[in-house]
Amino acid sequence: MRVLAALFFFAPASAEAVTCTDLTYEGLSYTHCEVSDPSKIDLHLRDPEGDIIGTFRRLETLQGSTAFAMNAGMYHADRDPVGHYVENGKEEMRVIPNAGPGNFGLLPNGIFCVMEDSAHVIETLAYQAARPACVHATQSGPMLVIDGALHPRFLPDSTFRNVRNGVGTSADGKTVHFVISNDSVTFHEMATFFRDHLKTPNALYFDGRVSKLHAPALGRSDIGQTMGPILSVKE
Repeated sequence: MRVLAALFFFAPASAEAVTCTDLTYEGLSYTHCEVSDPSKIDLHLRDPEGDIIGTFRRLETLQGSTAFAMNAGMYHADRDPVGHYVENGKEEMRVIPNAGPGNFGLLPNGIFCVMEDSAHVIETLAYQAARPACVHATQSGPMLVIDGALHPRFLPDSTFRNVRNGVGTSADGKTVHFVISNDSVTFHEMATFFRDHLKTPNALYFDGRVSKLHAPALGRSDIGQTMGPILSVKE
């Protein structure tokens, strides 16, 4: 039986582009941030001197107050993106379509694409075929939800748990759902949250263990390991 607990916190109701909420679903705690204006989403990797930004504090030093930020895709030890990365229309890393080691290579994986007035999670091969005009794009993996179905490799009885984060989009691309688990969760549990509670037809895993959230409305700004790509919504 699925149980959705009472919400612990609502950000003030207003015309803000992002609203973050803590909630419990099927006994597990998540923070869900809903963005109603995808055009306000930006990706960040390097500062004007070419150095990796890496932290929420450094990001705010560069761009001012930020309503929301989250790590946004897997990266190498030097913080360069593992897969496809586009920032402000400029491609830094090509699409990686083939299977490989680790979660990133657990196909199908996908790409989060921010366009002028919408945002979409797109399976990698479909993205390659369509080549949408993304202002920002970041590749990660595995896909959590693919056209309404859970990733075929996810097991309901898995014991492999981590703090994880990811993104899902509405069918029309006008609403974007960012989620970070506050408990250690399996892929199957997190994917089910996106599909059955948030009703996202497509969702993408960003990362685990190093997952971080900056949400001032919740009094939260995670610290720790330096990140690669960072996603943000300005106030």
